Amino acid sequence: MIKVENLFYSYNKDDKYQVKNVSFEVEDGEIFGFLGPSGAGKSTVQNILTGLLPLDKDKGEVTVAGYDVRQASKKRFNEIGMSFEQSNVYSKLTARENLEFYRQLFDGPTLEPVKLLKMVGLDGKENIKAGEFSKGMKHRLTFARSMINQPKLWFLDEPTTGLDPSIAADIKGIIKEKNKEGTTVFLTTHNMAIADELCDRVAFIVDGEIKLIDSPENLKLQYGDKVVDVKYLDCEEIKSEIFSLVIDEDKQALQAIINQYPIQTMHTKEATLEEIFIKVTGRGLV
Repeated sequence: MIKVENLFYSYNKDDKYQVKNVSFEVEDGEIFGFLGPSGAGKSTVQNILTGLLPLDKDKGEVTVAGYDVRQASKKRFNEIGMSFEQSNVYSKLTARENLEFYRQLFDGPTLEPVKLLKMVGLDGKENIKAGEFSKGMKHRLTFARSMINQPKLWFLDEPTTGLDPSIAADIKGIIKEKNKEGTTVFLTTHNMAIADELCDRVAFIVDGEIKLIDSPENLKLQYGDKVVDVKYLDCEEIKSEIFSLVIDEDKQALQAIINQYPIQTMHTKEATLEEIFIKVTGRGLV
């Protein structure tokens, strides 16, 4: 669905590249996470993939949905959807009018605006001008708009930013459902929790370079520490200890605790995707 080979990009058209020799592929039906801190190059790559940034002839090869990004194609834009972190809705139009206007840009079948607004929790707000919306409501309207052409390839930039937990959970549920229906998702984020929950594979990008590509599960197995957190009752006092599951001495101590004391709780712990990112790249997400 997406193929990028040896991509370089410089905003000043000099040898100071914001994106340096980036290569990756995204398979049909995959949720692919593009992860990194602010300024890492995530948005630059996404803007090239979506056609917002022109690509010089000698700076790499990029195909999206089977089309060379250097060749403008209305068919390609009929097949992709885009939801950006910065909402760009028309403030003087109502929510419904925003979607009605946008759906006219596509040749193929589109979804009903009222249905989309209901999906993102904006039912009853159809006839309110977008300029009166809160930041979170505008973000949901932008997200709804990105689905209107039923895209085969869906670009999502920080899809849950600024949303309360309940609405964020609904948005993640929509992403999962659309993916089950066959939509390929390119997710750009610095939120490792949402990437861990949604993505089949993730790419870590720092300073314009990809450091690693793998599934969250494989990364946890490779880089995570296998430990168990145990709370037990000792002379009416609850104590807590953490034991390694790979060190023999810790395994013996854990067995002794289990044999000797009433266990209150026992939980295995694994490294978070954020902890692995820091370990692999040496950088935080700020």
